[in-house]
Amino acid sequence: MLKWKELYEECKNCHKCALGEKRTNMVFGEGNMKAPIVFIGEAPGADEDRSGRPFVGKAGQLFTKGMLALDLKRDRDYYICNICKCRPDRNRTPTEEEAMTCLPYLRNQVALIKPKIIICLGATAMKYIIGSDWRITRDRGKWIERKGYYIMPTFHPAALFRDESKKSLFWRDLKSIKEKYEKLKEDGEI
Repeated sequence: MLKWKELYEECKNCHKCALGEKRTNMVFGEGNMKAPIVFIGEAPGADEDRSGRPFVGKAGQLFTKGMLALDLKRDRDYYICNICKCRPDRNRTPTEEEAMTCLPYLRNQVALIKPKIIICLGATAMKYIIGSDWRITRDRGKWIERKGYYIMPTFHPAALFRDESKKSLFWRDLKSIKEKYEKLKEDGEI
């Protein structure tokens, strides 16, 4: 397992798949590196590729607004990153090869952070973290416990712009995350 600086440098210099050739910036992740909660998305979008920061575009701003409404802060309560560290062209879904190439980096990040809660933002994150037999519309909001982690899939914030009806379900999931977080603190697990 690599330490933070080594892992960052390896990701920054990675050209193991075609995404590394086309990126403007590698988007590593951001937040509290000892956070009890890790949010995992799919891959950086255009705004993230330009800035080198995760979840800063329109969907990321909506996500942050929801988190702040629950008094959950990026620099204190959670870490946020993606399955892939580089932007797929035209914001397409990463291929299996691209995702599998980046997964060891993500696993290394999670091992360093040691969170208690992992949240999969969207179907792609859910597929690679929980399994391909899960469906985001059917299974979002369900908690599972695996390898010492409490894991839940929910919609990717970008999906809320495509389908307004998902906003209330997403908000319900965020509140469930906050409740789980508070309960784990209360029980001394965090």
